[in-house]
Formats: sequence, structure tokens, C-alpha cells
Amino acid sequence: MDITWLGHACFRLHSDDLVILTDPYPSSLGLKPETRPATVVTVSNSHPNHSCWQDVAGEPKVFTTPGEYEYSGISVRGVMTPLPLESPGNPRNVAYSIELDGVNICHMGHIAQPLATRQVEELSPVDVLIVPTGGVSTLTLDQVIQIMHDLEPKIVIPMQYGNNGDGVSLQGVDVFLRKMGLSEIQPQNRLIATNSNLPTDMKVVLLAPHAKAV
Repeated sequence: MDITWLGHACFRLHSDDLVILTDPYPSSLGLKPETRPATVVTVSNSHPNHSCWQDVAGEPKVFTTPGEYEYSGISVRGVMTPLPLESPGNPRNVAYSIELDGVNICHMGHIAQPLATRQVEELSPVDVLIVPTGGVSTLTLDQVIQIMHDLEPKIVIPMQYGNNGDGVSLQGVDVFLRKMGLSEIQPQNRLIATNSNLPTDMKVVLLAPHAKAV
């Protein structure tokens, strides 16, 4: 499975003729949206920066709510995550556990509070964790590290942080890397994830965004 990051919370998971797109964004974010065909699109919340799927080609199956789904050989489980304590009326966020090629990817969406025990159990097991690290209405870095501890992924991919070409003012990924004691990590264009190449110990992988500025 080939994992590429377009920008913000949008990732393209590709295996043979199957494509999963997560949290597609609009051009107003400052990045060119993804319009290539997809098999499945997951939407974590209704904010336009996470839910602009209408321009994706291929008539994809779109998942926007919690539940267990099977489509074209892709297994998807959507799990409601805690809402911000100070804003109980905000739209809900759904984290997705996606199984493709025998690898379990967990995309946390715009999660704002730590996971409860039930959510950890519903999302597990996790091989690849994709989690926001830029702050500003999402998790603090201490909470990110707690989720990493709870889910015990083999690979962690930061997303939704500043300095990646979009128009959102967020904390840079360097703050997260320093918190993790990582100073020499370099971004890579894509991640090839298979059952056989998952690391024994947890590893942080930094991906370079593929989307071009509008």
C-alpha cells in the first residue's frame, strides 16, 4: 500500500486499483484539491477543510458517520471521538480505522480530546496512526503522545500542522518532533506499508505534502 499526503488532513491510500481518500479539502485552503478518482472517501467532520469530496472523480463511496463498512474489499470502521469540552455544540468528529492489504491505518481526523477506553478498543489494532500535531482546536502534544501510547502503532504520521503550504495558521511539525526527541528526521515523498515491512518499535514518519498551491 502506497500512502501519500496531499496536505492538511488529506491522504491518498493506494493499492492496485483501490484508492482511499481521507478528509478532502477545498481550494480555499490554498492548496489544489484532489480530483483524481477514488474508490472510498472518508470524512471526519463537516468542516469544509475536511469534507470537500464532491469534486473527487470515480463516484466514490463516501463515509461520514460512525459504523462498520465493507466496500470493494476495503474494511472501514468509523468511531465517534470526544468533542471539545468547551464547545459541546460543535460538529462531531469521526476517527476511521481502515484495513487495506492487511495493514490497519487509523486516521484521527480533527480529534480534540483524548480517547476513552471504549474508543481505543474500537480503533485497535493500529499499524499506522495518522494524527494532527498542529494544535489549535485539536489535541495538545501531550494528548497526541497519550493517544500514541494508547493505540501502540508501529508507524506515526503527523498531519494538519503549519508550514505545509496551506493557508491555516497552525503549529509547525518541528515542535512535535522536538517533543519526541527527533531532530534529524527528513520528510519523504511516500510511505510503502506492508505486513512485512512494519517496524518492530514505533517509528515517526514525516511525509512531504504533494498538493500544489492554488
